[in-house]
Amino acid sequence: MVYGLKNPYIWVMNTILAFLRQLEANNNKSWFDAHKGEYLKARAHFNAIVEKLIDGIAGFDPSVKGVGIKESTYRIYKDMRFSKDGLPYKTHFGAFICRGGRKSGYSGYYFHIGTGSGEDYPCRSFLAVGNYFMEPKVLKLLREDIELGGGDFDRIIKGLHPSLSLDQDQKLKRAPLGFDAAGQYIEYIKLKNFCLSGTFDDSNLDIAGILDAFKSAKPFLDYINRAIEYSREEEV
Repeated sequence: MVYGLKNPYIWVMNTILAFLRQLEANNNKSWFDAHKGEYLKARAHFNAIVEKLIDGIAGFDPSVKGVGIKESTYRIYKDMRFSKDGLPYKTHFGAFICRGGRKSGYSGYYFHIGTGSGEDYPCRSFLAVGNYFMEPKVLKLLREDIELGGGDFDRIIKGLHPSLSLDQDQKLKRAPLGFDAAGQYIEYIKLKNFCLSGTFDDSNLDIAGILDAFKSAKPFLDYINRAIEYSREEEV
C-alpha cells in the first residue's frame, strides 16, 4: 500500500489490473511461471483489500468474525476439467466472505476484480450478495417465506443500496407449481437465483462505499441464511 495518496487503493487497483491484463494476453504456464513474482504481488494486494472488507463486514455482521483469507479467496488456477477455452488461469481475483468460510454452504458477500473477458463474468469488477445456485429445498422454503411473509422480503429489497439489484437470470416465466400466479409477490417467487449484484468503480476503489452496499444487503442475507439453516434442521 502506498500511503500519502488521497486514495492509496488507486495504485493498488492499477497494480492488480495491470497483472490481470497481462495474464489475459499471455494465458499460458510458461509466461505465468516467468512472472510468478508479479502474480504474488497482485495477490497480496487483493488479499489486503479482502482483509479490509472482512474487518468492515464484521462490524455489522458478526457471523464473519474469525473468517480468514484462505477461507474466503479462490485459486487463480482453473480446474481444467471444466475449462471451456482450455486456458489454465482465471483472469480475475474473487473472494466470498461468509460465515464458516466459502465452503460452508451459507450465502455471503462476494467481491470480484477482473478483466471481464473469456470465461470470466461479464462485468470486469463487481459485487454480489447471496447465492447464485440454490438447492431445491432451500428455494422452496424461500418462496414459501415470501408468499406468507406479509411483504417483509419486498421491504428488504426496497431498502437496498442503489448500486445493488436482484439477479433476474433464469427467472421463471410462470409461477412455480403450488404458488398463486396472481399473488402480490409472485415476481419474487419466480426467481431461481436469490442473488444481488452491482458494479463498482475499480479505477477509484471506495472501500467505505462497498461496505455501505454490503451493509444494506445484510437483511437480505439473513433472510436467505435463515432458510438454509431451517433446511439443515429438517435433515437432522
